[in-house]
Amino acid sequence: MRFIEVCDYKEEQFMRLTGVKRGVFEMMVEVVSGSHRCFGRPRKLSVEDQVLLSLCYWREYRSQFHVASSFGVSEATVCRTVKKVEGALLKDKRFHLPGKKALHDGSLDLTVIVVDASEQRIERPQKNSAAATPVRKKAIPRKGQS
Repeated sequence: MRFIEVCDYKEEQFMRLTGVKRGVFEMMVEVVSGSHRCFGRPRKLSVEDQVLLSLCYWREYRSQFHVASSFGVSEATVCRTVKKVEGALLKDKRFHLPGKKALHDGSLDLTVIVVDASEQRIERPQKNSAAATPVRKKAIPRKGQS
């Protein structure tokens, strides 16, 4: 899957695939292309493909192997690309989340969802000597004896 295939999607389909609107995607491409170095060997993936690859990796929680096979690159390329895109987006102020102080300030209207994910004990049979079947040494075959 490449950006050429995805660019014709409607806004709703694009949002479902990537998790961001097309305008945010274009801002991400702008930020990543600004941090892109223009020397060395040309990249196999365009800047749009790199951002799309990273968004697919973050959105779908697929392994790097599966993302690599979808984009026709190696796992190492996926790892490098995700780290590069993530680093470029973190450096830009437009993609920062509010800090701890802003969350405690109360100026943000947040909705909290609580999920009960507590662990439950598993009932297993007690381990004791009566539960195991004892075997006599005479019943165990030795090498060379049939």
